[in-house]
Amino acid sequence: MTQPTLRIAPSILSANFARLGEEVRAIEAAGADLVHFDVMDNHYVPNLTIGPLVCEAIRPHVKIGIDVHLMVEPVDAIIPLFAKAGANLITFHPEASRHVDRSLAMIHDLGCKAGLVLNPATPITWIDHVMDKLDMILLMSVNPGFGGQKFIASTLPKLRLVRARIDAHVAAGGQPIWLEVDGGVKVDNIGEIVAAGADTCVAGSAVFGAPDADGGYKGVMQALRHAAQQNC
Repeated sequence: MTQPTLRIAPSILSANFARLGEEVRAIEAAGADLVHFDVMDNHYVPNLTIGPLVCEAIRPHVKIGIDVHLMVEPVDAIIPLFAKAGANLITFHPEASRHVDRSLAMIHDLGCKAGLVLNPATPITWIDHVMDKLDMILLMSVNPGFGGQKFIASTLPKLRLVRARIDAHVAAGGQPIWLEVDGGVKVDNIGEIVAAGADTCVAGSAVFGAPDADGGYKGVMQALRHAAQQNC
């Protein structure tokens, strides 16, 4: 397997919400590839965060893509709102949709890239019959709902299994699919995460909690990339 260039997607769940426009401009200037946008509804997950109005508000501040992770149930009514608000990529949990194939098709019809999110205990067989409709597969390496949690080690063998499925799909003539990991990604574990097959990593507190003395956002993103390369 040839490892592609690593994409880093800082999660604004860990940003300073009083300065959100400034924060997203800062991560883009520091080298972020995507803005990761966590949407929680206090129903599918036990927390309540931000909605499409915030997505619309930050859209003019950055040129990089906005990667919207919907932790909401049901999802179909929310998808068009985020597409209109400027999302580039929308992912959702299959448990939150009655018709996963239809929800993926809706995202594409609205001009966005689409993906599925698998929780730590969600089987990877969910992806088997919709591979042709996926632009991304996101593996949660924590249980969704809160930032700052510890990485769940069993995500690593799961990553290897999903990477093998993606590689087989592409080898058979299928479209490329990004493999993203979200939860507890740090400088000290990103190497083994990327070595297991991830090409896109969400980092929340690791980025937004970076001390200025260590180079701030730019310093930690360089450190993440360096650590990832060292283990490939």
